[in-house]
This record gives sequence, structure tokens and C-alpha cells, in this order.
Amino acid sequence: MATYAIGDVQGCYQELRELLEKLVFNPKKDQLWLLGDLINRGPENLEVVRYIMSLGSSACTVLGNHDLHFLAIVLGGHRLNKSDTFNDVLEASDVDQIVDWYCQQPLLMKDENLGFVMAHAGVPHLWDLAQAVELAGEVETVIRGKRRSEYFRDMYGNEPARWSDRLKGMDRLRSITNYFTRMRLMKPDGTLEFAHKGALSEAPDDCVPWYQLRAEYPLELTTLFGHWAALEGETGYEGVLALDTGCVWGRDLTALCLQSGEYTRVAAQRL
Repeated sequence: MATYAIGDVQGCYQELRELLEKLVFNPKKDQLWLLGDLINRGPENLEVVRYIMSLGSSACTVLGNHDLHFLAIVLGGHRLNKSDTFNDVLEASDVDQIVDWYCQQPLLMKDENLGFVMAHAGVPHLWDLAQAVELAGEVETVIRGKRRSEYFRDMYGNEPARWSDRLKGMDRLRSITNYFTRMRLMKPDGTLEFAHKGALSEAPDDCVPWYQLRAEYPLELTTLFGHWAALEGETGYEGVLALDTGCVWGRDLTALCLQSGEYTRVAAQRL
């Protein structure tokens, strides 16, 4: 039995199937951990979602910002952006089932036996593992409940940019969501910087990558994250591993075997 963590698929279905074939993935005994952003920007979003759903308990995914964006359009009344490519999912005959399935997926997942925790953008140094699990659960409960349309209506926004235990209501839920799904750079006090998405060499002088601060306050489990393709899978820290290697941007789709530590990659089929 093997457990494979895979970075952001983003509608790259052919590459996903090629990667699983290269891994000799067997859903009867192996398991997939997906780092979120199953859809958007790529060409075959519906195929990706339907395939992951078909795997049942053999696959689990955390929610990424693009997954939440899809739900915000369906449930929160928001409009597509010009760069969105998941009309195939929105127009699918089983879109209601897909929405229900997505709403059952977590923001954070951990396995203490394997020694890993995963969240789409990561786990900030502001929270220990127990608090991170608790805060993720606050948002998950709302997404799975009767208030989910209200949540997705008001989910978007950069404020508050800094976490406080005193936050309440939608400000609290939005802040938790932003740390788990949008975080890249931050100030040492935990204030998020949302504008920069590129290379670290071009980052604002007063900000550092979130995982640099996390490394100073390490979790007891190794943290897996996606979301930041510009890192090309490199953080420089053993306890914080990046798996988004930019397949949708013409680079690679990457899997990490959690038991062996071996990486497997396939190249993107489109440039």
C-alpha cells in the first residue's frame, strides 16, 4: 500500500492519468492525497472531478482557492472570471452532485501515523496543529451546513489581512479561508500579502514566504502544500514541502510517495 500526494491538477486530466499510470496506482490498495485546485485554468476539469469522485475513499482532497471559487459561483451568486475554464463543470448534468461532494471536502487533513498534514496554501506559524484543525473545522462546518450560500456570497476579500483570535462572524471565516487557501507571503506578524504571486526574488522587502516563519515554529507533522507554482516545488526546508510544480503552466505534475519520500513527475502535455 502506498499513499501519494499530488500537487495542483487544475484540469490537467491527461497528465493526471499518465502520472497515476507511471506510479502503477491501484485504488484497491493505494491512496491519493490531492492538494486542492482540482479545477480551473486547464482543459478537462469535469473529467478530473468525476475521476476523483469515482475513486471514493481511495482519494481525498483539500479545498483550494479555485475549488472554492467554483462553489462561490454556484452557491454564492458570483460570476465567472475571464480566465476561468470550468464551464464544463458548471454545465454538467451532475453539477449538483459535484457541488455536494465538494462541500464535504476539508480545508486541512492530517495523518499522524504517516507524519503529514496538508492544506492547499499551507498552515501559518500563527497556529499550532490543534488550533489549525479546530479552525479548519469551523469553516468546514459552515460549508456543509445551511449557511453555506451566505458564506460563499461573502467569502471574497482581503480583510482582515491579519489573524486575531478575537475575530468573529464572516471576518473570522474569511480570514481562516485565506490562510488555508490563498497564503503565500506575509509579514512576520502574520499579515498576509495578497498581490505578489511570482518569484521570491521579486517579493516586497517587508514580507517573507509563510513557510520560512513556519520553519521557525515547526509542526510535529511535515506540512504539504500546493498553490504556489512559482516555487517550482522548492522551499529549502525539510518540514515544509511544496508540490505545485506548474503543470497547467506547461511544467510538471508531481506526486510524492509519503512512505518512501520518492518523487515522481510527468511533463505537461501542452505549453
